[in-house]
Amino acid sequence: MRVSDVVDILVVGGGINGASVARDAVGRGYTVALAEMNDLASGTSSAATKLVHGGLRYLEHYEFRLVHEALAEREVLWAAAPHIIWPLRFVLPHHKGLRPAVVLRAGLAMYDYMGGRRLLPPTKTLDLTKDVTGKPLKPGYRLGFEYSDCWVDDARFVVLNARDAADRGAKVHVRTKVTSLRRDKGEWIAELDGEAGRQSIRARLVVNAAGPWVDDVITGAMGKNGAHNVRLVKGSHLVVHKLYEHDRCYIFQNGDGRIIFAIPYEGDYTLIGTTDEDYSGDPKDVKISDAETDYLLSAASEYFAKPLGREDIHWSYSGVRPLFDDGASAAQEATRDYVLKVDGDAETGAAINVFGGKLTTSRRLAESVLDKIEDVLGKKGAAWTKKSTLPGGDFEPLAFEAEVRRLGKDFPGLPQKLTRRLMRLYGTRARVLLGSASTVEDLGQHFGADLYAAEVDYLMAHEWARTAQDILWRRTKLGLRVSPDEVVALENYLAHKAL
Repeated sequence: MRVSDVVDILVVGGGINGASVARDAVGRGYTVALAEMNDLASGTSSAATKLVHGGLRYLEHYEFRLVHEALAEREVLWAAAPHIIWPLRFVLPHHKGLRPAVVLRAGLAMYDYMGGRRLLPPTKTLDLTKDVTGKPLKPGYRLGFEYSDCWVDDARFVVLNARDAADRGAKVHVRTKVTSLRRDKGEWIAELDGEAGRQSIRARLVVNAAGPWVDDVITGAMGKNGAHNVRLVKGSHLVVHKLYEHDRCYIFQNGDGRIIFAIPYEGDYTLIGTTDEDYSGDPKDVKISDAETDYLLSAASEYFAKPLGREDIHWSYSGVRPLFDDGASAAQEATRDYVLKVDGDAETGAAINVFGGKLTTSRRLAESVLDKIEDVLGKKGAAWTKKSTLPGGDFEPLAFEAEVRRLGKDFPGLPQKLTRRLMRLYGTRARVLLGSASTVEDLGQHFGADLYAAEVDYLMAHEWARTAQDILWRRTKLGLRVSPDEVVALENYLAHKAL
């Protein structure tokens, strides 16, 4: 088997942790390869509640370091990617018999104080009998609190980190499984099997960021028996037809002590989630259960005036969170903080295993991993990602609407709905996608909704898209809007392009 690459760092896993580490490392001057056995963001990183947030409920579990770090990251990430990250306002109705109003207000005051806000507005108190956010709720809710967090297109967040890593010189291998990792003279020889066939990579250090499969990499590819570091916790979400017209989100307290969110989603829908329950199956087989569906419908119906039923569900999705197993008794009490463990050293060949983590703290997690990499390989460049932008995000956080108008003026023959969607997904790189198009006919074959061949070709060429699922559910969310026949047409187009 040929050795195709010799690199400083091999990153195993193409979720948000792996992509963030690869990006930070290559930007500091290390040579980097990343291997993902499926598509980028095909696991946990595309199945989140899609928030950049501090985690208000984590305060109850005294995870102050995690909350503080996450809150401080909200505006950092927003500035890095203002096309796929934007601010939201969350309404927390006071539910008599659950947490007292004074406790909620104190928690939100701490949330504001710890957050390092510059652009995000502070918490305010609402009279739900008069405010528009009270109208969809049952009449008994009178007092509410409104606070700030941010939204992120989770799968695109991963892809853009990987794209920036590749632009800076990292080699990104999708649909490529690391089948073996063995030490040899202070380095690692990694055997890969994927799109390019079987190949071997020699690396000075391995970062195992395989998410739910991190223990599988340790026991399988590395050949170590008995690894049990991860607690798999399933989180499921429902996408229902739009429940209200305003743009605010809700955070609802449940009688079991948990919370769920109701969030405007893709214009015509409302996202409801999430659940928390231990999971023991194969992460690739995860799906929502009847019990979870009933739980989410019941929890939302406790607050909304119109009860929700299964007929309201348009789509659902589930993911498995790879939490570090800290021995917590309940799934919702397990730490959401990340844990890094170093195995070996520069003499024997070092591996850094990454456990846990979340979208919001992925950049900081990468910096922490780089601290450990520097201990082993020596320091190269300085930390740099805090003031950087992701591809397409090179405009001011509050300038999104101005950028939409500019794109519309540059392409006046295209529908405004299309140019807005492309700006939201691709930012300033939408111009690369559109090229010299002046009408929709110039964009090529139409695949339903407002998806055209020009976008499909761009995703294949620049964002590692290979299948209809990659395009319709991870690079975009147009899977919500296309018919089965249109999916088949897209699959046929992709198969022809791959020849």
